[in-house]
Amino acid sequence: MSNEENAKKTVDAAKETGGKLLSSMMDLKEKSPKVFFGVVGGVVFLLLVIMLSGDDSGTISGPSAKNLVAGQRYVLKNPNTYEIESPIKLLPVPGSMAAFDDSEDDGKGKVESCRRIAQGTAVIITGFQDFAGKKNAFVNVQVDDGQCKGSSGWISAIDVQ
Repeated sequence: MSNEENAKKTVDAAKETGGKLLSSMMDLKEKSPKVFFGVVGGVVFLLLVIMLSGDDSGTISGPSAKNLVAGQRYVLKNPNTYEIESPIKLLPVPGSMAAFDDSEDDGKGKVESCRRIAQGTAVIITGFQDFAGKKNAFVNVQVDDGQCKGSSGWISAIDVQ
């Protein structure tokens, strides 16, 4: 069978089903009009309830951006993950949010191993970068805790809490 024959069969089946439904509704209207108009009224009522049941309670709120200040101490926290052990990567260039492989840092020095910073680590903001019309989308931070103290890099501003 070709696609045209299949399409024709589908159209014919839809026409036949629609015709049967219409004829049974007209038959119901003639034999018992109370039931017919009751069903029509019930469907209209349900549609009205569905359309009018929405509320204007506002939008769903997500993580809000804070007014970050350079020189202040903050903590790293990724609001996009529930896993506390998920690291935040310090990037050499703002906006280079590429996937990274943990094996890249194996056997490298402290500089490379300090590119993945644990959540909850204290940092100090040293600068900002705008991106795509959003003010302060990226933040330049310096790690102020642990073995990577003094390391710096760029992260997304939403990761600073």
